[in-house]
Amino acid sequence: MSFDTIYKGSTIVTHNKTYISDIAVKDGKIVSIGNLSEEEASQIIDLTNLHLLPGVIDTQVHFREPGLEYKEDLNSGTKGAVLGGITGVFEMPNTNPATTNEDALREKLRRAKGRLFCDYAFYAGGTEENYLELPELEKIPGCCGVKVFMGLSVGSLLVTDESDLNNIVSSINNRASFHCEDQDLLEERIEFQIAGNINSHEVWRNDEQCFKATKRIVNIARKNKKNIHILHVSTGQEIEFLSKNKDIASVEITPQHLTLNAPDCYDNLGSYAQMNPPIRDLSHQKKLWEGVNNGTADIIGSDHAPHTIEEKKNEYPNSPSGMPGVQTLVPIMLNHVNNGKLKLERFVELTSYNPSELFKIKEKGKIAIGYDADFTIVDMNKERVITNDWIASKCGWTPYNNMKVKGWPIMTIIRNNIVMKDDIVFDPLGEPMSFAR
Repeated sequence: MSFDTIYKGSTIVTHNKTYISDIAVKDGKIVSIGNLSEEEASQIIDLTNLHLLPGVIDTQVHFREPGLEYKEDLNSGTKGAVLGGITGVFEMPNTNPATTNEDALREKLRRAKGRLFCDYAFYAGGTEENYLELPELEKIPGCCGVKVFMGLSVGSLLVTDESDLNNIVSSINNRASFHCEDQDLLEERIEFQIAGNINSHEVWRNDEQCFKATKRIVNIARKNKKNIHILHVSTGQEIEFLSKNKDIASVEITPQHLTLNAPDCYDNLGSYAQMNPPIRDLSHQKKLWEGVNNGTADIIGSDHAPHTIEEKKNEYPNSPSGMPGVQTLVPIMLNHVNNGKLKLERFVELTSYNPSELFKIKEKGKIAIGYDADFTIVDMNKERVITNDWIASKCGWTPYNNMKVKGWPIMTIIRNNIVMKDDIVFDPLGEPMSFAR
């Protein structure tokens, strides 16, 4: 066989194995793995002393299009993604209009065509009115699943009533994702939200309201015998509870909650550290790391949610919640790997293998024959300082500005196309992901 490309000599890292080998690719697919020194190809790329990971998939991004393109759009968001070594994204439905019907979902897919730098899929938003439509929305090619907001965050999507949540969960066929904050408790605790005091954000949106919402939706899922996914888990109570409910619920944690901590982040970053659910203290962060390393956590997702500097400068609580993260997910987590906080194989499991397995993405997330040649090439010894001027997002800032890290994505490859190399981004070749459902 004549190959299109042979990637030679890299250290290949999967979710359960690390080894040095060559990989041959033809027509965008992996066709051979092993010693290929005697084989020929149209191009040979030497990756000696570099690590080749299955393409990293960020399962939680807000790219703000349509309706809020001044913050971000599908083009700029995915440019940031590939600069950060991301090969695929799941994009959230709280746009304007919200992605809650077939027309809105197909409009996003139309907008995406030819403009995205990485592969993609879109969430459909679950509401009290559209639950009967959700099984059909799930089937639309390019839809990754259903997302439900149980606590009001950015946008208008909100489902709080028990019967409405039950209607949604009972209707869906695939794993649905939930933002777990309890709206009733948030309204009851509004007195703890103090104007001009950003530290009050975490006091108002406290750990108990998250825990209450998570317990509630797990019980509903168990009653209906459906699988669910809990997004951006932020509390120790949730980790302990979810560790006992893995048959029903999968768990996602953000790099922010593993890296930043209260009160330091609020003292140092002000409203730039404001997100929902909030960054919490070191006692919660310790429990999150335990969840990462004991198998409770399934996925690391960025919850990339950009707002402009002008918006973030507003006095709390008029400052919006959310921060960019798609471009920094890989370097921040590789730095944790180099610092001994987790193994590189576990990182691959959390960002490639598990997203593919849990959401049933076709032919992605693994280094295996027949799978897409999606690779995140990293230099584990490269040291670099993350800066605002490196960020491709329209927001133009990162909470990690001036942070020195070790471990860096130097090449992003999608279906054998080099879409980023050494900070140079090439043509937008992103396509919708397919799902085995």
